[in-house]
Order: sequence, then C-alpha cells, then structure tokens
Amino acid sequence: MMSGRCSNWAIVMTPSNHHTEQAFVLHSRAYSNTSTIVEILTEHAGRMGLLAKGARTPKSAFYGVLQPFIPLFVYFGGKGELPTLYKAEPVAGLAVLQGEQLYHGLYLNELLMRLLHRHDPHPGLFALYRDTLQSLQNQPMPDIVLRYFELQLLEELGYGLNLSIEISRGEPVMATQSYHYVVEQGPVSLTISAHAALRIDGATLIALHERQLSQTEHRQQAKLLMRTVLDHYLGETPIKTRELYRQFRS
Repeated sequence: MMSGRCSNWAIVMTPSNHHTEQAFVLHSRAYSNTSTIVEILTEHAGRMGLLAKGARTPKSAFYGVLQPFIPLFVYFGGKGELPTLYKAEPVAGLAVLQGEQLYHGLYLNELLMRLLHRHDPHPGLFALYRDTLQSLQNQPMPDIVLRYFELQLLEELGYGLNLSIEISRGEPVMATQSYHYVVEQGPVSLTISAHAALRIDGATLIALHERQLSQTEHRQQAKLLMRTVLDHYLGETPIKTRELYRQFRS
C-alpha cells in the first residue's frame, strides 16, 4: 500500500499498483476522440505523462479540471510510459494567473517540458515551481522571479552556472571588471579574452549569484546571459512563449 500526503490533506490509501501525487499540469493534448494526454509535474516522480480517458466530454469528472497552474491531487495507475489518470482533485492554494502572469507561467511550463525527461525525479523542482508561481502573483518585477527560477532549474538539472570564479586564473569575479561568459565553463576576463560575444559585468554576475537583481542594468544583462545559456541547452528550436509574450506586449 502507498500513501500520499499534502498540506491539510488526509492520507489516501491506494492499491499497490496505483499512486497518488501532488501535481501541476504542464501541458495537455487531445488523444483519440475524447481523451487527453496530460503532462504533469509531480512532487516525487518528476515529469509524467498520463492518459485521461474521456476528459474532453462535458460529463467527465476531468472536464475543466486539468488546467495549468492549479495545484492538484492526482490518482493514477497502470504500467508503461503512459499510466491512466483515474482522478484529479483541485486543491485550494494558488490563484489563477492573469495577464502577463499567464505568459510568464506558460514560459515556466515550456522550460520544464523541454528540459525534463519523463520519470526523472528532481525533488527540489516541485517546490521551486510552486513557489515561483506564488511569487509571480506578488512580485512587481517578474523578470527577477524568472531569472531566479532559470538559475535554480539549471542547478537542479546539473547545469549550474559558475558566476563567482574567473576560469582562466581561478580568481574571484570582481564587480569592477567585465567578462566574456563561456557556457558550461564560466566568466573569462576581457583583458584575457578578446572575444566578447557575451559581455557581462562582474557586478551583474555577483548580483545574480547573490540573488540581488535590484538594478535595471543587472536585470538586463542577467536576462541576456540566461537566455544564451538556456538556448545552448534547448537547441535550435525557439521558445514559443517568448514570441507569444512579444505579441501580447505589442
């Protein structure tokens, strides 16, 4: 027997081949005539794909429930790559994202969909995602929230950035210096490297490392840095939500 627990929830006992998890919907797509394949982020199992049979019929218990950004308690079972979703219950907590917040949330979901493999647990990611959604509702400068999420996501996946040590000399990054950032390695002083495709101030590297992106210039440079690093790992396919957000702003 297995049990699932979340805040203010009772313990739910399930058959041995069934499971319960806290989860958020990352993406869903139609399957067959009435069903849906839903990709979720779970607390313990990481990203999963589940088959929600009949979810697109108005009488389905899933109808209107399997929406992004709503904390869920899911009950599923079965073998193979695509277990069956039996039940999904919304849990009181986060409010629905609106306006710009919605696009920022969709950006988080796209990053997780593209960087996470199914059934690859990352225990810290569920709490990071949940807390980031909460911060997006309260933070007047959402770009700060996004930079910290990107940074922590890369660390959780084993791609953590070196923001504090200059790689050619092994010396601490200096706020008054300028650097060229080499992805998968770190900053190189511009006095050593004449190549500066990605120039970034030492003060920005320090601010990002210390999670203190209060200055506009630091936020702008940090955005460019994180975009360059993420594009390196994501490959040539552009992030769709960036374009959606540009269209929304225009």
